[in-house]
Amino acid sequence: MTLLRANLKEHRKRAGLTQAELAEKVEVSRKTINTVENGIFVPSTVLSLKLARCLGVAVEDLFQLPD
Repeated sequence: MTLLRANLKEHRKRAGLTQAELAEKVEVSRKTINTVENGIFVPSTVLSLKLARCLGVAVEDLFQLPD
């Protein structure tokens, strides 16, 4: 069962960033970005807000609960 549907990869690519570049901007490891994109890791509220701010979108654009 998927706990969270993530659109992070699409928004990251649209911003022209690699996983490593995004990770550096939000001060986490590249592996953390990878696991969030693949639905393995559910990010904290703080990390979700940092990602949204960095990508210039709302948190709800990055993450949704499954229907």
